[in-house]
Amino acid sequence: MAEILLDSDVIIAWLRGHNPFGELIPELLEKGHLFTWTPVSVAEIFAGVRKDEEDRVDNLFLVLSPALISTEVGRKAGGYLKSYARSHGVELGDALVAATAFFNKTPLWTLNRRHYPMRDIRFFSP
Repeated sequence: MAEILLDSDVIIAWLRGHNPFGELIPELLEKGHLFTWTPVSVAEIFAGVRKDEEDRVDNLFLVLSPALISTEVGRKAGGYLKSYARSHGVELGDALVAATAFFNKTPLWTLNRRHYPMRDIRFFSP
């Protein structure tokens, strides 16, 4: 089974029960897929969590595995910023997520591919 790095937008859609995420993610978990998230997504999720979502967000720690951000990931993210910040509007959070996907050789599942113009990362498409 595959390891998949979830971007914040996918996690939010799943938390809010938007289809196909509300059905597809539990189905993929049952098949043995491993979902990971970065500290960037953790910060973004907790920054915008609604009162009625707090219990579900706390339960994410039981389901999602952390993908750690290392010095190498930071350097790669810096390279992405140098290459894409001006031309494509890539911001630090997206650069760190992309670099994490690159170093972990993990496909990234995102709803905003335009945030990730990098040619050396893979994307997950259900």
